Amino acid sequence: MKIDNFFSELKRRNVYKVAVAYAVIAWLLVQAASILFPTFEAPPWVMKVFIVIIGAGFIVALIIAWAFEMTPEGMKRTEDVRPDEKIPQWSRRKFAALILVITICAAALLGYQVFRAKPEPVSSTEVSNLPQKSIAVLPFENLSEDKANAYFADGIQDEILTRLSKIADLKVISRTSTQRFKSAPNDLREIAKQLGVANILEGSVQKSSDQVRITVQLINALNDSHLWAETYDRKLIDVFQVETDLAQKIAASLEAKLTGREQKAIAAHGTTNPEAYDAHLHALALSNRQGTDDLENMTKFARRAVELDPNYAEAWFTLALAEAQKYFYPDNSEAQLARARTAAETAMRLAPDSAEGPAALGVFYYYCLREYDRALAQLELARSRAPNNANAMLSISLVKRRQGRIEEAIANQEEAAKLDPLNQDVWANLGRSYRGLRKFNEAHAMFERALAIDPNDLGTISQQAEVYTATGDLERAWKIMEPIKFPPTDRGFGTYLSLLFFQRRFNDAEKLLRATIERKDIPPLFATIGRATLANMRFHQNDRTGAEPLFVQVETELKQLRAAGDNGVLLRDVLLLVEAQLGHRDEAQTIADSLLATTKPDQWQYPREEEQVARAYVALGDFDRALPLIERSLSAPAVEALTPAYLRFDPSWDPIRKDPRFQKLASGN
Repeated sequence: MKIDNFFSELKRRNVYKVAVAYAVIAWLLVQAASILFPTFEAPPWVMKVFIVIIGAGFIVALIIAWAFEMTPEGMKRTEDVRPDEKIPQWSRRKFAALILVITICAAALLGYQVFRAKPEPVSSTEVSNLPQKSIAVLPFENLSEDKANAYFADGIQDEILTRLSKIADLKVISRTSTQRFKSAPNDLREIAKQLGVANILEGSVQKSSDQVRITVQLINALNDSHLWAETYDRKLIDVFQVETDLAQKIAASLEAKLTGREQKAIAAHGTTNPEAYDAHLHALALSNRQGTDDLENMTKFARRAVELDPNYAEAWFTLALAEAQKYFYPDNSEAQLARARTAAETAMRLAPDSAEGPAALGVFYYYCLREYDRALAQLELARSRAPNNANAMLSISLVKRRQGRIEEAIANQEEAAKLDPLNQDVWANLGRSYRGLRKFNEAHAMFERALAIDPNDLGTISQQAEVYTATGDLERAWKIMEPIKFPPTDRGFGTYLSLLFFQRRFNDAEKLLRATIERKDIPPLFATIGRATLANMRFHQNDRTGAEPLFVQVETELKQLRAAGDNGVLLRDVLLLVEAQLGHRDEAQTIADSLLATTKPDQWQYPREEEQVARAYVALGDFDRALPLIERSLSAPAVEALTPAYLRFDPSWDPIRKDPRFQKLASGN
C-alpha cells in the first residue's frame, strides 16, 4: 500500500478521530482518578495499574477502529463497507460536539486540581532531611462505649511500637513523644516535622467484652498520601497476630529489611490468657507516667498479669521495671529488693533471646544493686536487639553517667532525643548532665527545652532554679520558686527550703517545716528528715537548747528505720550530720566510711557524698579533713555539683568561713 493511500485509509476508517477521542477521554479519566483514588484511600499501585490499562486500551482502540466500522446496519468489518458509504454517527458536527463536551469536563477537573486548597508544600530541604524509613505511631482513638477502655488503646499502641522498635532498618519514634498528639489530627505534616519522620500510623480501637476491632491507616505525611488501610475484627487473645501483621506490613511498605532475629521478635506471642493480656495492657498504659501512685498501680497490674500467666515474659519485664523503680524510691527494703530480683531473673529466664530479658536485668543491676558495669552490658545487649528503643538508650546514658563517662552519656541522651524528641525527661536529663559538668548555659537551654514540652513539671522548674542558685543568682532562683507550692516528697520542696535557708529566712523555713511535719500523709523517713532540718535551722540560729532535743529524737527515729531495713544513702546522709551535730565523732566516722564505700562506684553521686562528709567534719571542727574533700567536690562532675556560690550562701559552712583556705575556695567563680 502506498503511503498516501495508507493515510487516506486511516482517515476513511476514522482512526484519527478514535485516537483523538480516546486520548482526551483517557486524560479526563486520569484526572478523575487522581482525585477519587486518594479519597477512597486506594494504595498507590492502583493508580499505576489504571494508567497501564488505559495505555494498553489505546492500542486496542486503534486496532478496532482500523478493523471495524459502525454503520446504520450495525458493526461491520471495514473491508465490507463501500468507500462511498455514509456513516452519520461519525459526522463532523457530532464529533466536534463530543470533543467539546469532553474538553469542558477536562477543563473543569483541571481547574479543580489547580485551584483547590492544598497544604503548604514541604521544602526540599525538609524532605531530604526526613528519613523515608521512619514512622511515628500516634495514639489510637478509643471508640469503645466504655471510656474506661482507654487503657486498651494505649496498650495496643505500645505493643505495636515495641515490635517496630526491634527493626534496625526503621526509625521509630517512642510513645512518650507521640502521646502528646491526639488521634487523627488535622496537620500530619507539622507533626511529622516535629517528630522527624516521613510516615504516620493512626487508627482506632473498639473493645466490647472479648471482641476487638482495630482500624489503622499508614500515611505518608510529606504528601498526605494514604499508603494503605486495614480493619481487623478479632477476639482479644488474637490481637498478638494483628500486632505482628501490622509490623510486617509497615516494614514492607517502607521497604525496611528484616533480619531473621527481627522477624522472630515481631512475631512473638506473649500469652494465651486474655485476662493476663488485659492486665498487662493496663500496666503498659501507666508505664510512661511519673507519679508514685501510677507506679503503684503499674506494679499491681503487672503482678496480676504474671499471676494469671506465670510464663508471660513481657509481663515479667514490665513487672521488673516497676519493682526496680519502686526499690530505688520509695521502698528501699530487703523485701522489695527480693521482689525486683525475682521479676528480673524470671523475665530473663523466659526470654533470654529477646530485648526485654537483658533489659530487665540491666534495670535491676542499675536501680537495685548499683552494679554499673553489669547493668551496661545487659542494656547494650537489649539495645542491639531493639535499636529504636529510646528508653534503652536513655538507660545506657544514665549508667555511663554513674560511671563518670559524662560526655558519652550526653551523646547517648542526644541519640535518645532523636527517637523521643518530645520526651521531657530526655531533655531534663541532658540538663542534669550539663549541670553536673558546670556548663550552666547549656544546662539552662536543655531545661528550657524540657519546659517547652511540659511547662508545669515541678522537677524541671526546681532544677532550672537550682542552676541559677549554683551560679550565685539567688534572686532569680527565688523568683522562680516563690509562687509554687511543692509537695513535701517532691525534690522541689528541698530546693525551696534550701533557698529559704540560704537567704537566712529561718523563721519562714521553720513555719513551713512545722506545717509539713504535722501532716499525716508524709512517709516516716520524710517526717524525720523534716525534724532534722528544723533542728539544723535552730542550730544555725544559735538555739542549741531547741536544737539538741530534736537531734536526739531524729537520731532515735533514723536508727529505728535503719533497723527496719532502710539503709539507703538518703537516710545515712541525714544520720551522718545528726551524729556530727551531736558531737558523736566515732558514730559519724563510721557512717562516713560506710557512705564513701557504698557510693565509690557511683562517680556521679560520690563527689556529693564527699561534700556531705566534709559538712560533718566542719560540724565536728575538723577543718583539715574537710578542706581536701571540699576542694575535690568543687572540681569533680556530679549531680548538682558543688560551686563556690554554694560555699558563700550555705550557713552549713559558717564554722569554717573565716579559714583563709576556705575563703580562697569560696571566692572562685
